[in-house]
Amino acid sequence: MKQNFPINSELKAKRIKWGAPQNYISWAYMKELRENNKTRRIYDIDPYVEVYQFRENLYGLFTQNCDGAGDVWMFLIVGPQKAMLIDTAFGLGDLKGLCDAITGGKELIVVNTHGHVDHAYGNCRFETVYCQEYEVPNLKEQNEHMFDYLFDENGNNIWLEFEKEDLPKYKEYEIIGVPDGYKFDLGDGYEIELFWLGGHAPGNAGFLDRQNRIFFPGDDLCSDVSGVGNGPRPGMQNSQYMNIETFRNNLTRVVEHIDEIDYVFPSHFMVNVESGVLQSELEACNEILENPDHYDYKALSISPKGGEPTERCFKYIKGFSVLAYKMEGVYIP
Repeated sequence: MKQNFPINSELKAKRIKWGAPQNYISWAYMKELRENNKTRRIYDIDPYVEVYQFRENLYGLFTQNCDGAGDVWMFLIVGPQKAMLIDTAFGLGDLKGLCDAITGGKELIVVNTHGHVDHAYGNCRFETVYCQEYEVPNLKEQNEHMFDYLFDENGNNIWLEFEKEDLPKYKEYEIIGVPDGYKFDLGDGYEIELFWLGGHAPGNAGFLDRQNRIFFPGDDLCSDVSGVGNGPRPGMQNSQYMNIETFRNNLTRVVEHIDEIDYVFPSHFMVNVESGVLQSELEACNEILENPDHYDYKALSISPKGGEPTERCFKYIKGFSVLAYKMEGVYIP
């Protein structure tokens, strides 16, 4: 498969190479959005982020993935008294200053959908970060060497060209794990509720903004590949929650709130997707659980951090994308 056509962008960072090409539909959507959306803006304070205004008080902060995986959305919700930042990506540039510029300096609540590199390595730009309680051990593994894999033995950027000094300098920060159903108060009754999902990561969480009628599912839904982990993994705490069955059970609870959700904003590629996609994904989960061997196709996956390619099974999410899984990551162990 050939590489996708370049997207015209004024971002400071420039793509060197991808780990794998993105699917055509997601790439076409992002090319149209990034080249023609009238709200797109790049602030001088952080030239690594494209800012899109999706609702009166909702901003999508788009940044390139520092490794070869898919580029990333962060989301900023501006409430009456406080604002919430969902995910921190790699923290490339002055992310805190950017949020202050958009919100007028409102107090900021920072949350993670999960602890993977492209969603949480910018956490050290902040003093306190919230996550679902099962994800705390993963965040605690961050350290001063966590960015090393982005460079070769000569110190050259491997996937994305950017100024090294624009990466955050790792420092310890407060990690607060919260349970399923926890509500964050942005003032005057504006609450955001956390829904534990599991699946992609032990504590992968979704966030429900009832005022905007939007659900943010992290990486448990994506127009490229929605990947469910193959837990349990030796040495990884809470990895028993990385399976289709756990995710299906939790997604069922989300779908029970479908009358409160109009749109879904995943953390990669297409956003503003109509909420019926959650029901379609639930149907795909149920089909896998009924017969894991009845997949639509298989393919090899390669991690940007290296290692041997792994084979995954893929099930179509009707009308949307695919759900990836491994046989050992189907049922609750």
